[in-house]
Amino acid sequence: MSARRRLLAGAGAVAASALMLTGCSAPSFLAGGTDRSEPTGETVAAELEPFYSQVLEWDRCDDVWCATATAPLDWSDPGAGEIELALVRKPASGEKLGSLLVNPGGPGGSGFEFIAESLDYATGPRLQDRFDVVGFDPRGVGRSSPVTCFDAAEMDDFLYGIVPAERGSDEWIAEVTEANREFGQACADETGELLGNVDTVSAARDLDLLRAILGDDRLNYLGYSYGTFLGATYAGLYPEKTGRLVLDGAVDPTASSQEVSVAQSVGFEDALKAYLGDCLDGDCPFSGSVDDAADEVSRLLASVERSPLRGSDGRMLGADALVMAIIYPLYSAESWPYLSEMFESVMFGEADTALAFADLYYGREPDGTYLDNSTEAFRAINCLDDTYDDDPVKMRTDAEALAAAAPIIGPYFGFGDIGCAQWPVAGDAERGAITAEGAPPIMVIGTTGDPATPYQWAEALAEQLESGFLVSYEGEGHTAYRKSNACVDDTVEDFLIDGTVPAADPKC
Repeated sequence: MSARRRLLAGAGAVAASALMLTGCSAPSFLAGGTDRSEPTGETVAAELEPFYSQVLEWDRCDDVWCATATAPLDWSDPGAGEIELALVRKPASGEKLGSLLVNPGGPGGSGFEFIAESLDYATGPRLQDRFDVVGFDPRGVGRSSPVTCFDAAEMDDFLYGIVPAERGSDEWIAEVTEANREFGQACADETGELLGNVDTVSAARDLDLLRAILGDDRLNYLGYSYGTFLGATYAGLYPEKTGRLVLDGAVDPTASSQEVSVAQSVGFEDALKAYLGDCLDGDCPFSGSVDDAADEVSRLLASVERSPLRGSDGRMLGADALVMAIIYPLYSAESWPYLSEMFESVMFGEADTALAFADLYYGREPDGTYLDNSTEAFRAINCLDDTYDDDPVKMRTDAEALAAAAPIIGPYFGFGDIGCAQWPVAGDAERGAITAEGAPPIMVIGTTGDPATPYQWAEALAEQLESGFLVSYEGEGHTAYRKSNACVDDTVEDFLIDGTVPAADPKC
């Protein structure tokens, strides 16, 4: 599995509640809102005019409004078919500046659910007062035209199945390769032509379409985690239509698949050691020094690799699932006490708590169903956004480098290219710097202790963007805005509302 999978549990995935939307009713007016969005009327190519001239009809859905837009299936051939894009909107409560589109990360995270269920986590009151806050599911995701692959039972086998051969051996590679080939073929069979058109460039073109039909001359945007790559891609394509962009938890567009794997394995290992240091100061299942505790985690992973633990539902907890169970709470320091409980349970031979953590990461419900298609969308989008090489010699060399860089986590991040190398639609995108020449100032936020999108990626993106400027948050966890830091929150909101650019990095 590609190491880029670790970007999935972005701000939205961690914050999402169990609240679900009820069905939509007849349109009604809310303060500051209307049941129609009029497009800008700008001049576009004739084949795109039917899309850019859409009038969105908004229906009331609980406390928000929802609508559906159509976009070209293939932006290079707009007449080849259409897809649907699902939107949700909370109208501005005060004097409206325009729309603020929000993406929670992934790729594969649902912006619709993020805003519908976690509006106050996504945006503060000042932004809600001045903007129509708009969430959307990118192409391939959730309520938009989705990527579809396995049923729930097949997904369980794919995500939690145990490969008995030694990791990295010819037999292990062959079995993992076949499992990924079957997964990719199922996605192709169930999804059809859409599978080849869910790349980030296509999603960025969708963003421009949404901007126009919402009636905004420029795009105002708040993107978390992978959402920073989507936002930067938009700015690179449409610098003249870029408004105020905030990119929080930045991804470096130049990073290769192996560089991502190394940076993230080191990031999660650093976060794990930060947790262990905090744990050892209190009630902790480990003892001794941080290094002693880290060695114990390594032995625990090796133990379940050799002898997986059986959960009460019959599923097995192997090393890959345990790594996911460890990673999930590392996205936020507030979750560290739960990580201690999980470690203690595994030490006593109990698998259910760790499986429950891995389930949260993958969006698996207690009844065995899956909340969404985020895993499928993640794979489909990433496989088109980069190129991958499953040559065994190269993969083994890369795996050795991962294990050397991060001895605890790294051994389980290797061989990630297998999944996309078996994908039925070959990716041909070239990773490279995004400069967005001519765009107005773009805010890039980096957290010094971010395990999923390491701080150096924010530094790199801010440097690449011609008008990029860096806002640093000195702390732990993934992303920074709306994490109870007034310095970050005020800096973001002053920029989005008033266009205020700090004279220097505030180093919050």
